[in-house]
Amino acid sequence: MIEKLVKGIHSFQTGYFAKHQGLFEELSTEGQRPEALFVTCSDSRVVPSLITNSAPGDLFIVRNIGNVIPSPDLPGGTAAALQYAVEVLEVQNIIVCGHTQCGAIAALLNPENMEKLQYVRKWLAQAADLRTVIEGRYGHLAPEAKLTAAVEENVLVQLEHLRAYPFVSERLEAGKLRLMGWVFELATGKVFNYDPHQDEFTVLADPDDPDGGGAKPR
Repeated sequence: MIEKLVKGIHSFQTGYFAKHQGLFEELSTEGQRPEALFVTCSDSRVVPSLITNSAPGDLFIVRNIGNVIPSPDLPGGTAAALQYAVEVLEVQNIIVCGHTQCGAIAALLNPENMEKLQYVRKWLAQAADLRTVIEGRYGHLAPEAKLTAAVEENVLVQLEHLRAYPFVSERLEAGKLRLMGWVFELATGKVFNYDPHQDEFTVLADPDDPDGGGAKPR
């Protein structure tokens, strides 16, 4: 595996880097000015720059188990990155992106699976209320559909958690910041965006093809 990574580094240096050396030199001298903070899961199948076809410098990325936004009174890497992105980099957008088949959300629905994973259990305890919501609203669904519903609801919960940070709420009220909730569907590559007007996740439409969206089936 390490050999594969080393070969990948050399391929990057002679390929992508060589073709975009000017961009990297600019980022090195001018610094970063990403337009969006992208909060997503640590799952290896979710690659933000690949999904969004983004270049270096476009996204400020935060990854953790379950794409959780912790409580403001719980200092840590995620909260620090959030504050840095908003107050120093002045990002204009925050995207919370969940994904289908998320192991963290599956563990929330089946807490017995975390019995020996004390750090995972403590981290996901911040989203433990999600289990009650899912059983109350989606208890009738089959397991896979219930998991997808939980992934979506978790994204919405984390968007609300963002509003608890004063530096986020202040910029939202001033119209300087926008929050978005996405779900990446692993099997199809589609990305679904939460539409508050329809109160559902719909396929993220191509700006050049606004009629290409649609509701996410369950």
